[in-house]
Amino acid sequence: MLCPSPPPALLALRPFAIGGVVVDPPLTLAPMAGQTTYAFRALCRQLGGCGLVCTELISSTALQRKGARERTFQRFDWRAGESPVAVQLFGSDPRVMAEAARIVADHGADIVDINMGCWVPKVARRGGGAALLNDLPSAAAVVEAVARAVSLPVTVKVRAGWRSGQPTAIAFARAAEELGAQAVAVHGRYADQGFNGQADWEVIGQVKQAVRRIPVIGNGDVASAADVRRMVAQTGCDGVMIGRAALGRPWIFRQIAHELAAGAPLPAPSVQERAAAALWQAQLTLETTRLEPIVAIRELRGQLIKYCDGVPNAAAVRERIVQAESLDDIAAALAPLLV
Repeated sequence: MLCPSPPPALLALRPFAIGGVVVDPPLTLAPMAGQTTYAFRALCRQLGGCGLVCTELISSTALQRKGARERTFQRFDWRAGESPVAVQLFGSDPRVMAEAARIVADHGADIVDINMGCWVPKVARRGGGAALLNDLPSAAAVVEAVARAVSLPVTVKVRAGWRSGQPTAIAFARAAEELGAQAVAVHGRYADQGFNGQADWEVIGQVKQAVRRIPVIGNGDVASAADVRRMVAQTGCDGVMIGRAALGRPWIFRQIAHELAAGAPLPAPSVQERAAAALWQAQLTLETTRLEPIVAIRELRGQLIKYCDGVPNAAAVRERIVQAESLDDIAAALAPLLV
């Protein structure tokens, strides 16, 4: 198992503050639906190099509906020991978003993060997520309502804009700062790109120039220390957010932090270390989840197969993972990689 250790001080980036919350190191884990559970967040933090984590996105509307409220509370998996942690909310109704912010604040969130980056139809067609970037007055109203509702720092994660070539994130970030947002994270792709094409880091730099006081966190196409250096040099961003590149690679933050400080990379984890990390995540998930065990297992399948990326002859291991119905099944699937 990879041994947790504190990362050396970053040379390329300095710690920054979101309100009274210090982010040190200034590398953050992006919120990802179905991925950034407590166990995965804890693993990223314990392995080192990650200064801030964020939950999966939580529906503000579901918190208001009697039939969905209890299921939504199952996603309230953050714990004091992982502080600082941001809790991400999505929705388009300012009043409903404000009430949801009060609820997560009462449940111990350190930061309330507003999702204006999700492009998937089930979120965007209701006017939430990145669709708000197509309606800046509504987006501004949401930020203002949430910032007034809680004393916690409020942040926003955005895409470059809704349509390619229309970087509405720039004007929005300026307005959001004036309305109380205390940081903005910018994914350089437009909503209509999904995850296709390249992230436009120029928009991140333009957002950084547009705001006056708050930190800007860059996101999109970052998978190495070299990427971090290039993004910081090109955009002037205060921090860097890593999403999909961390899946199955929770040690990526420690590797980047070390290379930025020491100028040389750490050795890549062995196959055994990768498998041990996957098993640790599965065990911690089942120890801490509020979901029914079989539901948690089924979510774990997609999370754990990422650890097999790049592992020779891992097809049989993946096949057993996607059929797993218990922790014993997962352990048996990973056993060939642990020897």
